[in-house]
Amino acid sequence: MIVLVNPRATRPKNRRLPLSVLALGAVLEGREEYAIVDGNVDEQPEKTVLSLIDKNPVELLGLTVMPGPQMAAAMEISRKIRALRPHVPIVWGGYFPSIYADATLNASYVDYAVRGQGENTLIELLEVVRGVRSPDSILGLSFKDRTFGMHRHNAERPMQGPDAFPWSPFHRLRVEQYLRPSFFGERTAAHHASIGCPFRCSFCGVHAAYGNRELMESPDRTVAILSHLKQTYGADSVQFYDMNFFMREDHARELAEQMLPLGMKWWCEARIDTMSRYSDATLDLLRRAGCKMIFFGAESGSDWALKEMEKGITTEQTLTVAERMQQHGIIPEFSFVIGNPRDPERDTRETLAFIRKIKTLNPASEIIMYHYTPVPQRGAMYGQIDGKINFPATLEEWATKRWMDFTLRIDPNTPWLKRKTKKLIENFETVVASRWPTVQDIAAPKWSRNLLRTLSAWRYWFRIYAFPHELRLAQRFIQLRRPKQESL
Repeated sequence: MIVLVNPRATRPKNRRLPLSVLALGAVLEGREEYAIVDGNVDEQPEKTVLSLIDKNPVELLGLTVMPGPQMAAAMEISRKIRALRPHVPIVWGGYFPSIYADATLNASYVDYAVRGQGENTLIELLEVVRGVRSPDSILGLSFKDRTFGMHRHNAERPMQGPDAFPWSPFHRLRVEQYLRPSFFGERTAAHHASIGCPFRCSFCGVHAAYGNRELMESPDRTVAILSHLKQTYGADSVQFYDMNFFMREDHARELAEQMLPLGMKWWCEARIDTMSRYSDATLDLLRRAGCKMIFFGAESGSDWALKEMEKGITTEQTLTVAERMQQHGIIPEFSFVIGNPRDPERDTRETLAFIRKIKTLNPASEIIMYHYTPVPQRGAMYGQIDGKINFPATLEEWATKRWMDFTLRIDPNTPWLKRKTKKLIENFETVVASRWPTVQDIAAPKWSRNLLRTLSAWRYWFRIYAFPHELRLAQRFIQLRRPKQESL
């Protein structure tokens, strides 16, 4: 038996379908005996895993791992299983080991790290644990060479599009547990319709982990899966977790036309430059097909900073998208990473002014703000910070508060960002979040929104952001929802 674990990553009310372990289960279905354990549902995943090991001949324990809370949960499970059942090989896959393979293998309780797409790597790794194949022959695998006391990182595995693999085995889960209420519907599902990213934004590790090509699922298959979730489990809305859901306008139109009869509301992510070029007819079709909100990585209000990031967009394109989304009744959700290492004070000043410009142009725009936190990789931006940040070499250090905060962009404590600049960003975010409470907070009563708007109006009007104690107190009293902290 193979045991696949999705370590706890979020609060129960925010859990979504564990797409990564479902994808692995899809290639095991019908050929291997396996079980899925989801820490977002199971309150004692370690106990469940131990029970499976004691009742079955478990050959491999696989964990999917994202940075942050899920990494800490994966450490806890892996440590316990290694201590109590040391004969079971443990493999980590997902974003964290794809980027931090050496730190992963530095843990005594992790035997293998799968980088990038894991479906075929998992199948081939089973041959290794069964003693019929050498680990150095498997693409995308990192492992411990105990003979020479070193880590070995095999060549990258070429990515394959979603259509190359079977559907997720939804029947292995109680899907109803994952269809949670949201701004988009009463029973919101999750789906991933592509892999990879052709863009090379220097602060992001997605292209490093999952390839520099985006391979899209066919519209026929996407709609078939959504139809199954709707008809079988009652899903009425969906969040697409693709990095760039709209790569080609012809693909977007074909998908939208097929989704029209479903009547599902949905959220997705898209590139600003791509969407700025879409025709009015296509944008109108997307809205009619159920597109309610699109997340955009605007990143900065400074064109020089966007160039530094190798983002490939301009501030003018962002303003164009904000205006066109308003015209077509789609809410834009703009994300900014503020505090560029080249000149953090200038980047902060110009970006905050740019956010005000967006709000004037389209007040319905949702704004999400982060402190600039890079990932270790080759690229212009990383070259500039080399020597200023020494990334952890062990999982234990990654799990400390300092690095957990860095990963979650809560208080990254980057050496180039002055304390007063950091406070300005945080205070501005508090004022903006109060002046325009997120529409995604479906639990907030009307009076609470009006209260926040009234309390913050004078601050926003006069640009007085310092010491917004009354707003933070009101936000705590109201328990204002913050979309960017859902995973906490």
